[in-house]
Amino acid sequence: GGVVEAAISYTGDITNPSKTKYDLPYYCALADQLIAAGAHVLCIKDMAGLLKPAAASILVDAIRQKHPHIPIHIHTHDTSGLGVAAMIKAFEAGADIVDVAVDSMSGMTSQPSMGAIVASLQGSNLDTGIDMEAVSRYSAYWEQTRTLYGPFECTQTMRSGNADVFKHEIPGGQYTNLQFQSYSLG
Repeated sequence: GGVVEAAISYTGDITNPSKTKYDLPYYCALADQLIAAGAHVLCIKDMAGLLKPAAASILVDAIRQKHPHIPIHIHTHDTSGLGVAAMIKAFEAGADIVDVAVDSMSGMTSQPSMGAIVASLQGSNLDTGIDMEAVSRYSAYWEQTRTLYGPFECTQTMRSGNADVFKHEIPGGQYTNLQFQSYSLG
């Protein structure tokens, strides 16, 4: 009686022909297997923020074309700074759900900015209808709350997105912990 959301962990770069282990056919075959096994929702979990905008478009479109009935959920981290663009491309290609974080909690190893995505889609056929004033009020609350946790954040050493993630491919949660631990150990 439950709902099964099966997750595919995305890594590599399907737009790079030299990366052949985790290519588009690999992900499509995996999606086919999960859906055939009874998944009700398919999640593409981009744990390191490696899903570039073009790859998001290609991957979501390929799955959507073959499985028009399955809800597609995208989870990413904004470590590289490309998260907003990737999520917009995923929406344009047919994703039903994308994970975001309220603006004051977004970016870097967190999820892409809700306000940036909502604002980017305003007036388009993908307009979310979410009130930007409400997003701003919500963000302001969490901005104040976040200051209490400042000593535990990776912002001691990481101040912005960093495209080096495409080289080292460290997942967002691990990256945050690694940064903090390394910094605290000198």
